[in-house]
Amino acid sequence: AGEGMAIRSARDFGASIRDRRKQLGYTQGELAEMCDLGTMFVSQLENGKPTAQLDKAIRVANMVGLNIDLQERR
Repeated sequence: AGEGMAIRSARDFGASIRDRRKQLGYTQGELAEMCDLGTMFVSQLENGKPTAQLDKAIRVANMVGLNIDLQERR
């Protein structure tokens, strides 16, 4: 099982996407094309722009093999 990270902001989410994309060796443009999205969207997502559309953000996370699990904080 992979190591989880608490996502508390758009910036945290974007950093996770960027780290995983680089780990997989994709450019922003390649990832955008694979997700049928614009490179600008991927760039803004990785930079933590808070207005990124959730459905698109989830699509990108799925494409780089990241699960999004919501759990109650204890």
